Amino acid sequence: MIDTDAFMAETPPNRRPPQGGPPGNDPRRPSPVPQPSRGLFGIVMILLFSLGLFMLFNTSSVRGRETTLEQLQTKIENGQIRPEMVTIGDVRIEAREESGTSAIVWVVPLNSASSKAVVEHVLEITKNKAKIEPTSVWPSLIAATLPVILVILIIYFLISRSIKGSAGGGGMLGNFGKSRHRTLTKEMTGITFNDVAGIDEAKDEVTEIIEFLKNPKKFTKLGGRIPRGVLLIGEPGCGKTLLAKAIAGEADVPFFSISGSDFVEMFVGVGASRVRDLFKQAKDSAPCIIFLDEIDAVGRRRGGGFNQGGHDEREQTLNAILVEMDGFTPSDGVIVIAATNRSDVLDPALIRPGRFDRQVTVPLPDVKGRLEILKVHSKKVKLGPDVDLEKVARGTPMFSGADLAAIINEAAISATMHNKDFIEHEDLEEARDKVKFGRAKKSRVREKEENKLVAFHEAGHAVLQALLKDADPLHKVTIIARGAAGGATFSLPEKDRMGYSLKWLNATMRVLCGGRIAEEKAMGDVSSGASMDISQTTNIARMMILEWGMSEKLGFVRYSGTDTRESFVPDKDYSDDTARLIDEEVKRIVGEAYADAKRMLEANWEKVEAVASALLKYETLSGEDVEKLMGGHTLSKPTVADLLKAEAARKADAERPAIAPPAANDLPPGAMPSPA
Repeated sequence: MIDTDAFMAETPPNRRPPQGGPPGNDPRRPSPVPQPSRGLFGIVMILLFSLGLFMLFNTSSVRGRETTLEQLQTKIENGQIRPEMVTIGDVRIEAREESGTSAIVWVVPLNSASSKAVVEHVLEITKNKAKIEPTSVWPSLIAATLPVILVILIIYFLISRSIKGSAGGGGMLGNFGKSRHRTLTKEMTGITFNDVAGIDEAKDEVTEIIEFLKNPKKFTKLGGRIPRGVLLIGEPGCGKTLLAKAIAGEADVPFFSISGSDFVEMFVGVGASRVRDLFKQAKDSAPCIIFLDEIDAVGRRRGGGFNQGGHDEREQTLNAILVEMDGFTPSDGVIVIAATNRSDVLDPALIRPGRFDRQVTVPLPDVKGRLEILKVHSKKVKLGPDVDLEKVARGTPMFSGADLAAIINEAAISATMHNKDFIEHEDLEEARDKVKFGRAKKSRVREKEENKLVAFHEAGHAVLQALLKDADPLHKVTIIARGAAGGATFSLPEKDRMGYSLKWLNATMRVLCGGRIAEEKAMGDVSSGASMDISQTTNIARMMILEWGMSEKLGFVRYSGTDTRESFVPDKDYSDDTARLIDEEVKRIVGEAYADAKRMLEANWEKVEAVASALLKYETLSGEDVEKLMGGHTLSKPTVADLLKAEAARKADAERPAIAPPAANDLPPGAMPSPA
């Protein structure tokens, strides 16, 4: 059975903007960002380093040569040192001896015990002509502390550089409150409305927004007001983000793109600060568009879950968004477009008119939309003459745009691996089954009894699918393992189903029961292979009672709770007696389906055996093959063994070397070449 779940992430065409041209003339090239100056920290570092070098060289130049008091006295008495060239300091005595063009500084160190006597003796021998200059304490103090200061500053400089790098270059504390949005243009996305298919109504809604931005006077002359927000709602993969990229490609205004998770940070208040910064930049660039992807990350209903007071960062971020969108200072000229697939958990204050004036539903595409999406994605690949995209569109109900894009991509990969020049229709069929159910496990070897069990199991599904008029038509059945299933029976709905009728639900449950009944009758035993069938049958019966009011005993009442996913405690609004009655009704509905399926299979058991025998022989049967077998006819197509033999023969012919006739120069002497 074809599953009705949908999964996708839209894969738009990858277009690159035109390259070339001088950098200065390219309007798309971002302006160079000025490098931050050294600032006060850099200036202080340079001054301290220069001072240290000055003191180092200065002290080394006046360090001089050490001598004794007696030698100094001898030099003064001999006239080598003039008395006025002697300087008495606190810790030493310096005497400058000049000899021609050079000078020598002689130093006599002083200590606290004998400094007084030495100073008096020097004054005596110089006849009080020596200069007394107390030595300053600052040079020695700086010389002692400068290395330590330099080491501390270097460590601080390295740490601050690493923090700046981790915080995006603007400083850790200064950059956390900045918005992390990206500004997109048409050249950056390369996507327009021509690349968006299957969601015409949603395109019309956002086209009005773009028209308003381009020509606001056209609308305001009648008193209209520009919508402040548009909320895109839809299942994953329906094209919400792709539609936003197309808006960026069509609009001639700045387009700011950011995800809801970008507001959330480990520090309190950062999200609200980023919201304010984002809207501030948007107001400066008005008119413009802000796109908030996955807004449910910050827009969930306030006061839910297990938050028991305290500061909730997510709620503060939401409050900032509410105020910026419609507060005392409304952001006129700024349109907010948001996307989510969980609109049921959004706060009511966020989705009210005045904030998000429009809620645009982006649904799963119908058969016409699927055909248009397939045509868009097939422009990038080479299709063969036998490809029928309309048939593929009819055979992919409940597929999203991303699923369809994945089908085209998987078919192209499959055709490439088989060295084909183009994609054939069988590649698309295989890609569809692969995307929905997984890769076929053709190399898996099963025991004979297990193979027989799977054949009868799938034959039970296929025969009931063909017999029940209210069920979807049978497409094909196979016993080749695919994904987690040992075999599969595929149906092909004739039209898109907007809802589920009671007749279709009953027929579907009977088809699901057919596998277990057939394998039990054929093998005399049951297996765990029907676990998925049991799960689907039970879920259908429970939904019929809880959601759709299809039980006569329980009536036109909805018993299932509201799914907000805010707590782990299930929402239950009925009594224990009602719960027991629900369980009894589920068991009754499933039991009736099982009994009817068993009665129908026993009445048509020879058809089940014919289909099972054909599955063991051919492995895969189409819907037409099953109809022939149920009508008593035989199949004339080649078996799996015949196909394997033909493939082996083809490979052997390709690998066998060609036998060439002997060349004329290889003939023995005197021999004539054959006329042939």
